[in-house]
Amino acid sequence: MEKGCYVKDIAPGLEIAGVFVVGQAASGSARNGAYWRLTLCDASGVMEAKIWYPLSAEFADIPAGATVSVEGRAETYRGEVQLVVTSMRLLNAVESAAVDQTALLPRGPYDPDAMLEDLLALSGTEFSHIPWRRLVFSVLQNQETRVALRIWPAAKSVHHAYAGGLLEHTLGVFGLCRRLADHYPELDRQTLLAGALFHDIGKIREYSGGIANDYTTEGRLLGHLELGLELLAPYLADSGLEEHLQRHLKHLVLSHHGEPEFGTARLPQTPEAFALHYADNLDAKMAQCRSLFARFAGDGQEWTPWQQTLGRQMHRPEHTPEGGESPAFAPVQNDGGPEDAWALEQPEGAEQAGAPRRAPAAAEAHLGDLSRKKRREDLLSLFQIDTA
Repeated sequence: MEKGCYVKDIAPGLEIAGVFVVGQAASGSARNGAYWRLTLCDASGVMEAKIWYPLSAEFADIPAGATVSVEGRAETYRGEVQLVVTSMRLLNAVESAAVDQTALLPRGPYDPDAMLEDLLALSGTEFSHIPWRRLVFSVLQNQETRVALRIWPAAKSVHHAYAGGLLEHTLGVFGLCRRLADHYPELDRQTLLAGALFHDIGKIREYSGGIANDYTTEGRLLGHLELGLELLAPYLADSGLEEHLQRHLKHLVLSHHGEPEFGTARLPQTPEAFALHYADNLDAKMAQCRSLFARFAGDGQEWTPWQQTLGRQMHRPEHTPEGGESPAFAPVQNDGGPEDAWALEQPEGAEQAGAPRRAPAAAEAHLGDLSRKKRREDLLSLFQIDTA
């Protein structure tokens, strides 16, 4: 069976026909009768759809994960494209199997095998404490866990909600935590990185994965924080890891959501817990922005529609032109010699005639024995800025 139209190609005013997967389905009532509110998914994205009365009355149930053949008309509702379904049929197992599954299952931009190999290689470099190494590699070399990591999403819809998304997010948080540990050497590097590696491991039990990607029963009842600790328990028991390090790792897993309103079981109460929380949140927010801007890339608008998960509209600013030298950056004369550093703005009247421009004494003390050039390199590395 042909796939037909893809979500990414649906624009307001178009009449479309295609095969999609039902992500979610909920019935409701309006003045003109009952209706269904759906999310329709394929490999290119997700969109909302409505089935109005009387067509809605033809469906007693629309299960999540069902494959459906849909015809409809695309409209704009509250600034976003929405499909009004004019015809829909649930496909049977034979018909569903005849559709190319890679056209239906959203996938990430990176090869999962390459990501897994990167994670293993980085772990081999970072974990020198034998019990940490034993724990990390016993988990990552478990065949069932490896298979799940390659294909599991990191969420139902908010961020990295596609096959391989959990692995991509884990690798992203791991990379951010490495840079944070470089920048803040007082952090327990190996404990922080173990937290980055395992903070979302419980999601392979919280979500069903696959096309439907719904919550499992234990996912609804317990959540991935508790499930992650359950999954790690037998490996921790065999690792020989010191009790205080086991306790710290558990705290990182339980506290990485940061605040109670975001589902955390505990507030972050160690520097490493703060670092992990912010790295996790930053990677998730950047993924949301990438996905959001990709959806509205062709509409020419500077502002997105209101985003419920972010609690705001998002602005898409123009980027700095490539190449050339920013006028805000200039060599600074310091004690008579040139120095490759950012020129610091001085309060009006602060400089005496002929006096060299210097950073405030407090700032120089904070830099310690690092030159300002080294400090600039550290900042560029922290935020992965390529100046080549």
